Amino acid sequence: MTNPKPRGIYLLPNLLTTAGLFSGFYAVVMSMNGQFENAAIAIFVAMIFDGLDGRVARMTNTQSAFGAEYDSMADMVSFGVAPALIAYNFGLSELGKFGWLAAFIYVACAALRLARFNTQIGMSDNRYFQGLASPAAAALISGMVWVSMEYDIGGNDYGVIVAIITGITGLLMVSNFKYNSFKEVDWSGKVPFVALLLIMMVFIIVATAPSLVLFIVFILYAIAGPVNTFRTVDKVTLEDVVGEAKEDADFQTDEENTSSNSEKANSDNDASPKN
Repeated sequence: MTNPKPRGIYLLPNLLTTAGLFSGFYAVVMSMNGQFENAAIAIFVAMIFDGLDGRVARMTNTQSAFGAEYDSMADMVSFGVAPALIAYNFGLSELGKFGWLAAFIYVACAALRLARFNTQIGMSDNRYFQGLASPAAAALISGMVWVSMEYDIGGNDYGVIVAIITGITGLLMVSNFKYNSFKEVDWSGKVPFVALLLIMMVFIIVATAPSLVLFIVFILYAIAGPVNTFRTVDKVTLEDVVGEAKEDADFQTDEENTSSNSEKANSDNDASPKN
């Protein structure tokens, strides 16, 4: 007679997920108190924990259905609700109905993005995300607020611009634009010595003006999605942008899709928490 498997949840990955959830909640509280710089930084901290929990779970073989669901709910708080409230408190509150509708568009799109990601695990192309990933969208909103605070730019003075950026960022999450996931990068492989020097230079550049550099990086990443799509598709239709994509916004022919599906069936599928 075999012993029953002990009940419970894995501590380490769920502890990291909880830390990310706390960071998102902390960002909301800070934005309510008018401390927008701390709120924006907390979102970036949540991104770090979100990137760690899934990788730690795979490294320690502690993946679970509970952990996946918990991670998705935590992401909804940290990368859905928190950035929208930060944007609202920062520059949308004086716009009335237009302001809170712009924030709601972001929240609703984040929820749809996460739900779509969860249903496509194991079926989508690992090289790309379909739509802007929610952590990247949250980083774009938080980076905008952080830069504004660094350069003494009042959010209410440019509320319309804040609303437009918030709304467009939300819509990019539910688009079919393809964004590089960087999952094909071999992080455990060897690299030339010069690569370490380049990494050091990146850290130095980020350290000189973290808010501005991170904001520019995520703006360029958000723009890269439409650029990648338009560059690889001969004729882009409205359905290709916002409809049901054939496969992960990688608009291929039926023969290419069949070949791609066959290759993915014979390879390990990395279900990253970066959703």
